[in-house]
Amino acid sequence: MDTHAAPSTTTEHDLIERAQRGQRGAFSSLVRSHRQGVVNLVFRLYGDQNLAEDAAQETFIRAWQQLSRYRARDRARDRAKSTFRNWLFRIATNVAVDELRRRRETVDVNSLTDIASDDKPEASAEAKERSERVQSAILALPPASRTVLILREYEGLSYKEIAEVLDIPHGTVMSRLNYARQRLKERLSPYLEVL
Repeated sequence: MDTHAAPSTTTEHDLIERAQRGQRGAFSSLVRSHRQGVVNLVFRLYGDQNLAEDAAQETFIRAWQQLSRYRARDRARDRAKSTFRNWLFRIATNVAVDELRRRRETVDVNSLTDIASDDKPEASAEAKERSERVQSAILALPPASRTVLILREYEGLSYKEIAEVLDIPHGTVMSRLNYARQRLKERLSPYLEVL
């Protein structure tokens, strides 16, 4: 076998198989590919960038430790079981919940980074205030509802994927999402009426 004739693009499935055989370089490629998505998810759950980075690191440590248990296909039923991204999101969600239980403290909304950049200071200030209000309202949600909302609205997962990531019934996903949206609407409605 010619080791220099590797294909120019390695599929994620190939990387996963190689990583499951203990090839750390393949796992490093998977981490590079999915790191930002995991950081974004955890940041939205916590509202703190440093905490998101730490939790993402813990997510990949757990993923490496449990990689041998990951199966992309349910061989008994010959169908897709879980995407690698969804599997990582499930681990990240568990890490986030563990951290929330451990900390039991509120997140300082003032620590949120300024995501608005505009040449006009007024527009930038308004965008920052709007972002902080939304982030604050999201952080005020119960963790279960917050997680479903973030997976749906920010990460774009389907109801089925969310049910898979969180290991909950489809109906529970729908009810938690409905609850989260209602609470956000109530919490943000005074601000929206001013606009």
